[in-house]
Amino acid sequence: MATTSPPSPPASPPPPSSSGPAPRVRAPAPSSPIRIVAAGALGLVVLIIAYLLFAGAGGATYKLEFAEADQLVRGDQVQVGGVQVGSVTNIELTHNFKAMITIHVDSSLVPLHQGTVAQVRVPSLTTVANRYIALSPGPNSSPALSPGATLPASATREVTDLDALFNTLNPKTRKGLQGFIQGTAEQYVGQSRNFGESVELFPAFLTSTNHFFSELSSEQSVFTSFLVETAKAVTTIGARKEQLADLIENQNKAFGAIGSVQKQLASGLKQLPVTLRQGNKTFAELPSTLAALTKFVETSRPTTKPLTKLLERLRPLVITGTPAVHDFSLAFSRPGADNDLTDLVRALPALASQLKSTSPASVTALKESVPITAFFGPYSPDLAGTLRTFGQATAYYDADGHYLRATPILPDFKLGENNNLTPAASPQAALEGLKSGQLRRCPGAATAPAADGSSPFVDGELLSCDPSEVP
Repeated sequence: MATTSPPSPPASPPPPSSSGPAPRVRAPAPSSPIRIVAAGALGLVVLIIAYLLFAGAGGATYKLEFAEADQLVRGDQVQVGGVQVGSVTNIELTHNFKAMITIHVDSSLVPLHQGTVAQVRVPSLTTVANRYIALSPGPNSSPALSPGATLPASATREVTDLDALFNTLNPKTRKGLQGFIQGTAEQYVGQSRNFGESVELFPAFLTSTNHFFSELSSEQSVFTSFLVETAKAVTTIGARKEQLADLIENQNKAFGAIGSVQKQLASGLKQLPVTLRQGNKTFAELPSTLAALTKFVETSRPTTKPLTKLLERLRPLVITGTPAVHDFSLAFSRPGADNDLTDLVRALPALASQLKSTSPASVTALKESVPITAFFGPYSPDLAGTLRTFGQATAYYDADGHYLRATPILPDFKLGENNNLTPAASPQAALEGLKSGQLRRCPGAATAPAADGSSPFVDGELLSCDPSEVP
């Protein structure tokens, strides 16, 4: 670097020049170390920014395993929360016949973490185009997925097609939906002019709708409660979809039946004014009837308590007598032939005509049967007693009619000497005096032996019975 020495002082001032004083040349100052460090730091910052902008722009590639490709194509978007973060780069078929979808995710989302879920979606159920993959990233606290990692089928969800929605409906509901769509189409046949007028009013409808939703927005709590209750109602209705389908089908049948009787319905409507006038007349007279009825109720009120007591006492009688009345009714009239008193009375004339010719033969038969029936003669009171009530069985007559001899049994006492009751040592001891197996009693042996020896009756020992078998 060139340097100059300071000039020596002149002996005398130089003569002035007409061109002015000559410019003085300043030598360059040496470089400062601070400036060098600042320039290096600036260059380092530029390199870091360039690295962040260009080195990280590549993102990462991941693979998603789906049960089927769901009509995805290369170039379809990958979105998170409705924002595109990547695209589909490749679609392959695996060895187990599943779809392997390769996606490229921008650097703003990488790395993905475990717990990430991928689902194929469509903007609308009415279209098959514009399908995309929606990612639900896993939490950042979970381990990160390395680039090229595969999300298994358990972390992926297929798209819900409109056909899948219709497949959830049973055949009756699908048939009803088809009928509804066809009926809607038939409803608008020849209504093009009216439909055009409706379209002209559509802007006003939108304005009213906007006002309606503005009111809803101002009442968020009420609208939220309405949605929650509606969801509960729809859930309850959905749980009874079969009954709802049957209801719709039955309503269709009902409306069809009403349509088939239009003439009768029109005639009924013509008669309706007359019916209404008669009803008005009836209602006009109703107050006087109600007043008389009120007076009747007030007059009969004192008798309600005795009547209530009578009905309470009559109720057991009615309950007890109902089977008897029913059986009595069956005795007179029972379903079927030759099984009740009515059929018997109808058969009596034929029986009378038969008896006219069979009576002599019956008399002869009775005479010949006397030796056979004579044995049962002494037992006739006992046989007649079996046809009566239990208390009259095997009983005889006195001046007051039937009488019954009964022996009370007290488990705490037994019959001792002189027919005195003495305390029994045990319930079994009280029953020692009872007898069983008496199957050859003589006539009249059901009571104590008579003093004159007329009972029990042995018919001169001609009867094969045991007179010792007595109570």
